[in-house]
Amino acid sequence: MTNGDWSPRFTARVAEQMRHARKAAGLTVAEAAEACTALGLSIPKTTITNLETGRRSSIDLAEFLVLAEVYNVPPISLLFPLGTEASVAALPDREVATWEAVAWFTGETPLEKPAPAGSAREVLDTFRAHSDAVAAAMASTRQAKERRRKASVTLDPGRRETLLEAAASYEQLAFDDCRELREFRHSMHERGLVPPALPADLSFVDQPSADSEDSE
Repeated sequence: MTNGDWSPRFTARVAEQMRHARKAAGLTVAEAAEACTALGLSIPKTTITNLETGRRSSIDLAEFLVLAEVYNVPPISLLFPLGTEASVAALPDREVATWEAVAWFTGETPLEKPAPAGSAREVLDTFRAHSDAVAAAMASTRQAKERRRKASVTLDPGRRETLLEAAASYEQLAFDDCRELREFRHSMHERGLVPPALPADLSFVDQPSADSEDSE
């Protein structure tokens, strides 16, 4: 496939995905246009119609992102329809598995060796690992609170004891998870990276620990 063939075909595939997304969102073309305006970017009905019908062979990046938000879909799912197409032409003369296209676009392309420190891939891996650490800390913290809550309201002494034991186990796990998250975020700061804001339930993680205060 030549570059001249690839560009309009790529746009046509994206436009088809956008049409499906609009319909799945239950929006008419007029409603989609109004929603775009409400978001701060005016996209006329004719633009959306021309794109979906193929009369327009290119799409502005800003329009693309706003329409993805209006349709409530991740922009990348419009570029590479993972799960519905086995392969896509990610570039001219480069047909690859759809998952490989997604991984390439997000910087997750498999490497034989670890990504060099400071590279775009390595930074992305760091933030994904941080996201996993946040999810683990959130899960164990919530489980501990839920067991403790259930133990406080049950009238069965045996069940209360069981729940308290479970709560203690989850509290230790939550403590370990939160400590690892704090250390992870500290290492990110040392590298000059700015970690994402933590959920309200984990805001305490960024507060100085008693151990660190004692060591100063």
